[in-house]
Amino acid sequence: MPNPRARTARRKEASTILHALILAAGSGVRYGKGDKLWQVLLGAPVWRHAVWRLLSHPEVASGTLAVAPSNAAPFEAYLQRLPAPKPLRILPCGGATRQATVRNALAYLPDGVRFVAVHDAARPLISHALLDRLVETATRYGTAVPALPVQDTLKRADDGRTVQATVPREGLYRVQTPQVFRADWLINAHRRAAEQGFEQATDDAQLLERAGYPVYLAEGDPRNLKLTTPDDLHLLRLHIGEGALTRTGIGYDIHQLTEGRTLMLGGVAIEYPYGLQGHSDADVVLHAICDALLGAAALGDIGQHFPNTDPRWKDAPSLTLLQHVRTLLAQHGWQPLNIDAMALAEAPKLAPYIPDMRQRIAHTLGILPEQVSIKATTNEGMDAVGARRAIACYAVAAIYPANGEADHEQIPTQTG
Repeated sequence: MPNPRARTARRKEASTILHALILAAGSGVRYGKGDKLWQVLLGAPVWRHAVWRLLSHPEVASGTLAVAPSNAAPFEAYLQRLPAPKPLRILPCGGATRQATVRNALAYLPDGVRFVAVHDAARPLISHALLDRLVETATRYGTAVPALPVQDTLKRADDGRTVQATVPREGLYRVQTPQVFRADWLINAHRRAAEQGFEQATDDAQLLERAGYPVYLAEGDPRNLKLTTPDDLHLLRLHIGEGALTRTGIGYDIHQLTEGRTLMLGGVAIEYPYGLQGHSDADVVLHAICDALLGAAALGDIGQHFPNTDPRWKDAPSLTLLQHVRTLLAQHGWQPLNIDAMALAEAPKLAPYIPDMRQRIAHTLGILPEQVSIKATTNEGMDAVGARRAIACYAVAAIYPANGEADHEQIPTQTG
């Protein structure tokens, strides 16, 4: 049998077929009272943040949420109301140990998966910048484990009181999840551990090390905290912007209805015989949101950044404009916190389209749908909106100072 240490993953030719395996089957006994995964951050449970951030990454094709056999119903009910951005299977495969849960879930991987990202649902702040580094490292080497160098002085005290020695910290790293592996390597490592009766692994990288596969580190993220104790929840809330200094902006837009145009509202094509007249796709919902975000950051208005004299924005999708606004906010150190928009339209009925609007807006802004509110009302037959000659929208947006998620160069340090 060839030495697995000599093997490396082939460079992807198109896109990596990456599956997210999210672990939500633990007992959480160290947290104390209450289920830690259902603690709320910005109006959504902790596990929801982990699911959304992973599945909204462009390289992730699908996901599995591994839960305890008796605990699938609340997850199913939540996701039926607020679906994940990509296919997600809720799998009641939780075992006696974390290792057993992963092994059970691997038996149900979708066909064609080349890489698996194993992630703890108790780490809700996984960033796309970190995922970018992990995908790059795993594609090159077959494995990628996020890690941060140990910075504190380490002491060994077997009884918890008396110091026996100071442990050198050089070369020591604390690792995080998600950990990304070639699917065949991960499956084989779990199989071999089970055959050998080894069930004590604290992470999946340990099993690949035991099986002789090379394990490479990529630079981790200090904000990628794991919720273990109530004190961790306080830190997570600080990092995600709860209690931070916020700024608020208001936006408004109105466009006339006309024939020969597709009606776009909230980034969604609406079935209606008329569309809105404008230089771009004239999406009044997104334009109002753009203005609210720009106003909150005191960065001008949509006409200043996307003038109707610029051919670049002719018939442009307004989701593209919203993405530009998000980038502009980030360049000035701001992150969207929540959006509330009120569309004014005598017709058509917008309620069936609102869930899709929330999903698309959230995905574009890098936030959860739970942070996006879209409402619709009529104008009771009054003015141009009431006469079905126009559609308008008001929006309010809150932003908060961003804790940088700038991309950094990876550190391809081999540990296996």
